Amino acid sequence: MLFNLKFDAVKEISKSVKETGVVLFIHEELSKTVFKKEIEKTGLMFSETIFQKYSDKESKTFSYQFSDGRISSLHIIKLKKDKITNDTFRNEIAGVIKNIADNNISLIHIFTPKFSSINNLFSSEEYFYQTLVEGAFLGNYEFDVYKSKKKKAHQLQINLVTENTVKVKKAIKKSQKLMNAVVFTRDLVNEPAITLTPAELAKRTKIELTKVGVKVNVFNKKQLKEKKMNAILAVGSASPNDPCLIVLNYKPKVKAKRKIALVGKGVTYDTGGLSIKPTQGMLEMKADMAGGAAVIGIIKAAAELHLPYELIGVVPAVENAINGNAYKPGDVIKTASGKSIEVKDTDAEGRIILADALEFASKQKPDEIIDFATLTGSVAVALGLYAAGLFTKNDKLAGSLFNAGMSTYERVWRLPFWDDYNKLIDSDIADVSNLGPRWGGAITAGKFLEKFVDEKIPWAHLDIAGTAIENDMNNYSKKWHTGFGVRLIIDYLDNVG
Repeated sequence: MLFNLKFDAVKEISKSVKETGVVLFIHEELSKTVFKKEIEKTGLMFSETIFQKYSDKESKTFSYQFSDGRISSLHIIKLKKDKITNDTFRNEIAGVIKNIADNNISLIHIFTPKFSSINNLFSSEEYFYQTLVEGAFLGNYEFDVYKSKKKKAHQLQINLVTENTVKVKKAIKKSQKLMNAVVFTRDLVNEPAITLTPAELAKRTKIELTKVGVKVNVFNKKQLKEKKMNAILAVGSASPNDPCLIVLNYKPKVKAKRKIALVGKGVTYDTGGLSIKPTQGMLEMKADMAGGAAVIGIIKAAAELHLPYELIGVVPAVENAINGNAYKPGDVIKTASGKSIEVKDTDAEGRIILADALEFASKQKPDEIIDFATLTGSVAVALGLYAAGLFTKNDKLAGSLFNAGMSTYERVWRLPFWDDYNKLIDSDIADVSNLGPRWGGAITAGKFLEKFVDEKIPWAHLDIAGTAIENDMNNYSKKWHTGFGVRLIIDYLDNVG
């Protein structure tokens, strides 16, 4: 991490700390008189230089150095009327944290804008404040575990200056628990595959989640054989690191509103198997377990926040490697459900392991199932890196997940899921093929998964192949894998009732 962060809500700025930063959100194109009042309310002195920089159409955020020994930098963030979103504040605060990484600042005051001027963007005032704290956490993230020379993180106090300190403090408390889970998720996804084997993923999960009262069971290779989970065993057959199935159980202390199963693809490394990937295609394959990490992070957050839902997490963890024992194109695998899979491509391995995992989740008789997987490149071709693909036949579930995505900016977009696509994965020698034609690849992957879910259970599949990987969408996703899905589902649980 860049800093050790601490937060508080205050009604006025502190003048006792020498190395201090001020963050001020100002709507674009204010008159000089109004702008001067906005500056002076912070306790700073107005200057023509500041106003000239603010008036620069190309300038959005800038730092201004003071010489009075008290305030060391001012960050004015211009809010453009037609371009403010509910991610603007999260994203801009993340940028500020990154910008001051090499400074000696130990205290930042963030002047929160009046909620009445932006209330159309947020579900509540408290959630608006939450986005500011989230931005600080996201901008503060760094994965430098393996660097021989690390800069020691010093403490950074972040004060949100507001009249509504009660709501802000409540938002801070919730955000810290949520973002601790996001950070843990990102750490898992950014960890190299050489250290994060299936067994290590299970070990770290057990250590971290048992601390918050989650029951963690890990089914080893012998137990997978007993459960006839041949799909998971086949994909993991070539690796010296045995596959396993990680099962998480969180039960609230109050009567649960609902029982929800979360299933996540946990391929800790993917060579493509005998259908081997080119080197360029393997570079990010340590992140092919991002769906499993999201499930782990969601349940950690839910437990820390004491959410009133019973959650079951199911994460099949494997390495898709190559040796003489590797499963082969042309193989037929009989899954735990009894249904058979014709393997046409060993690089379409995620859906194979999820076949056993989804069948296991269905047997737990949940009220709904949501799965997360970096499943196809096709979804990124269709949607870019800005939204995850959402596949479901349940309109209510689709609507709730879409709304949660728009709220958190972990956006999802529903794609067609008609049964017409089923014929594209027909097999002459098995119940289903693990690969369809080139067209509609993300959809046929989802239709494959559908065959292993109890049709009576509402189910949604999220293909996060584009959104889980580092991307240039905003200030907090550029360098490290994103932890996509944790904030999305916690918001979903907060609002679905």
